Amino acid sequence: MSDGPAARLQKLFEGHRLTPTQRRIAHCMVRGAAEVPFLSSVELAELAGVSQPSVTRFAVALGFDGYPALRRHLREVAPAERAGTEDGDAYNEYQQAVQGEIENLRQLSAMLADPAPVQEAGRVLAASVPLPVLGLRAASSQARGFAYFAGKVHPDVRLLDEGGSMLEDRVDAARYEGATALLCFALPRHPREVVETLERSRRAGLTVVTVADSAFAPVARHSDLLIPAPVGTGLAFDTACAPMLLGRVLLEAMADALPDAQARLEAFDARAAARGLFVE
Repeated sequence: MSDGPAARLQKLFEGHRLTPTQRRIAHCMVRGAAEVPFLSSVELAELAGVSQPSVTRFAVALGFDGYPALRRHLREVAPAERAGTEDGDAYNEYQQAVQGEIENLRQLSAMLADPAPVQEAGRVLAASVPLPVLGLRAASSQARGFAYFAGKVHPDVRLLDEGGSMLEDRVDAARYEGATALLCFALPRHPREVVETLERSRRAGLTVVTVADSAFAPVARHSDLLIPAPVGTGLAFDTACAPMLLGRVLLEAMADALPDAQARLEAFDARAAARGLFVE
């Protein structure tokens, strides 16, 4: 398991029943693990978009006397000094967005130091035939990309990237035809329909594997295995390099668990060559 600041903060929050507002604060703190120990309760409240009393209640919910006690603890588990502020001042807004994504990828790399959750997810996904892959709105491109490549090694992948009354029917059909798991990509802003679909899927007996922006995302309580990958928020629209890469990592883990994955890839390459599908 990674021992970085974000991971240590994540561990601090595990096992606590947090309200949606408190999950928002926790998510904000994990994203800014290096800066948070230097923030006042008012500054943290502004950063998370909540009230200052909410920050105090959050600290108490974690077992501290108040926010000052929590901050003292954070200074023990987070870096002793702010990192990169001088370099950061030299970046323009576009570069800052890229630097933010680089940091998100560093967090993902640190999380993957323990490969067990991804490997377990790969086994669960490989065993489900068919395999429904859900992603609506902002997450639809992540789901579509995964489904495109997964279809080359998995015998039956069902992309679910459109909501509406047919979505539940398609999940039910997959379950009836033998599906045992569902993969969900869930990114901000989280559609209510995704949360409701995951809740119904679990009730129907499907194992839900979720890639989300945070372990505190609204889909967390409806997921059997959630693997977080942070999104970038430095531009007008969120960026999702880390979730996309995590999807490819899950794809690799799934392929490793499919005994005929390599044979399927070789067969596809042979057919593509015969058809002149790609320009060399």
